[in-house]
Amino acid sequence: MADLRDNLLGGPPPTRLPDDHPDVEVAAELARSRPPAELAAAAPAASLAWAVLAEQALAGGDPVAGYAYARTGYHRGLDALRRAGWKGHGPVPADHHPNQGFLRALLALQRAAETIGEGDEARRCQALADDCDPRARDLLSPREG
Repeated sequence: MADLRDNLLGGPPPTRLPDDHPDVEVAAELARSRPPAELAAAAPAASLAWAVLAEQALAGGDPVAGYAYARTGYHRGLDALRRAGWKGHGPVPADHHPNQGFLRALLALQRAAETIGEGDEARRCQALADDCDPRARDLLSPREG
């Protein structure tokens, strides 16, 4: 299987958010148990804080809040990816830590949309996640149990 860094078909190169993206610091703060809501307020451009809030809301049985948090993180991530040169398609590697907040928000948005009956949106999110990195779901989805 070709690595995402390989550009065998002449498609766009992988987009990697910069190493100083706010999600990097948010990840460090989350590891120190700082509350994600506090981090979202302090760094609203950080998709990771919104993604974690979405994952928590979904796990807690509140898909509407999960949807809202995920959509916020998704849009903040789109803004960052576009600034990094992404044109709306092509690889966004899940193993690159600064990309993970956007991808987690996208996956949470897919789950929330499915839960609230937005099947078309859930399918669009799934297709985008697969286009960004087919490994994203396995690498980044919250584990049950």
